[in-house]
Amino acid sequence: MKKISPRQLYFFLACIMPAGKLVILPSLLAQQAKNDLLLPALIGYLVQAGVVFCVLLAAKKGESLFSLLRNTFGKVAAIAVMSVLSLFFFYAALLPLLEQRLFVQSTFYDTLPSLAAFAPYFVFSVYLCAKPLGSQGRVWDILGPIAIAGLAGILVLSVGETDLGALLPLGGGGMGTFKALPVLSGWLFDGAVLLMLLGRIDYKKGTAWKGTLWYLAGALGVLLFLAVFYGVFGDVAVNQPFAIAKTSKYFSGITVLGRIDYIFIYALSLVMAFWCAMPLQAGIDCFLQPFGRERHLATILSVAVNAVFLALMYFLDNRFGEVLHFVTGAPFWIFVVFCTVLPPLSLLLRRDHERS
Repeated sequence: MKKISPRQLYFFLACIMPAGKLVILPSLLAQQAKNDLLLPALIGYLVQAGVVFCVLLAAKKGESLFSLLRNTFGKVAAIAVMSVLSLFFFYAALLPLLEQRLFVQSTFYDTLPSLAAFAPYFVFSVYLCAKPLGSQGRVWDILGPIAIAGLAGILVLSVGETDLGALLPLGGGGMGTFKALPVLSGWLFDGAVLLMLLGRIDYKKGTAWKGTLWYLAGALGVLLFLAVFYGVFGDVAVNQPFAIAKTSKYFSGITVLGRIDYIFIYALSLVMAFWCAMPLQAGIDCFLQPFGRERHLATILSVAVNAVFLALMYFLDNRFGEVLHFVTGAPFWIFVVFCTVLPPLSLLLRRDHERS
């Protein structure tokens, strides 16, 4: 099995992971924390950076998560843990997919019904989910520069209309910083996804701390975008749900050149298409690892899971608020457990030669 090189891993951490945080999340953070929206994002990212560092250290063992669990607790317990983790990934996939459906409908289509506009995505997702999560290394080599160009282009077009003074005074959001953290948890499950790359990373000396620094570089890009977003819209940022499609449209040159910002929006949308499928890939991978990932079983499971989520997109149409409350309301502790508490414990799992 071809492993993910450090370069590909760094692209994934710094470029692909941040892409999914640029659509609806900025307006939700503004709604909760107002001009302090950078603070909950900074807190969340610093916590996840610690988680990423621990998981990358565990990658040094060179074995998959299932193998490490089996060596430590036995096969039956390992299968049980992987099954529960799989259900979590399917749960975590709900918000990003529903968010992308709304984004695609609002940004790229005017008259086509929302389900018809987004349904073809699941054909693409079936193909991705039928392949191992670690098989995307070469894709990340391509998507990384595209993500950088897309975000940089939007920021350059937006910065002229940005008033960073809107972020002052610090503390203006009051207790909203802490209220925003549960909302943030619905998008910040990076460490959990990284668990599924264990055994597939070509670990080199220093990969753990270098990977963490690249992850923080991606976090810096998100924080910079949040600052520009609030600087453009100020108090009305709460009413701008599709952030990356809104901040750049006030560029003065658009009246002459047209909506050139769509080039960069399309670029980021391509990256997000891969990121949104990743929780589904991770969930399917959890089920398949104990069985050696048979190709026909992977295809059947991929079709079945994506069919279920396509149906969910239909039944949850125009119910994003309810789904948001369902995922990030009282049950937000689920993300705390699976994304913050459990991933660092992978350091305690034993390799095959360490079995008693």
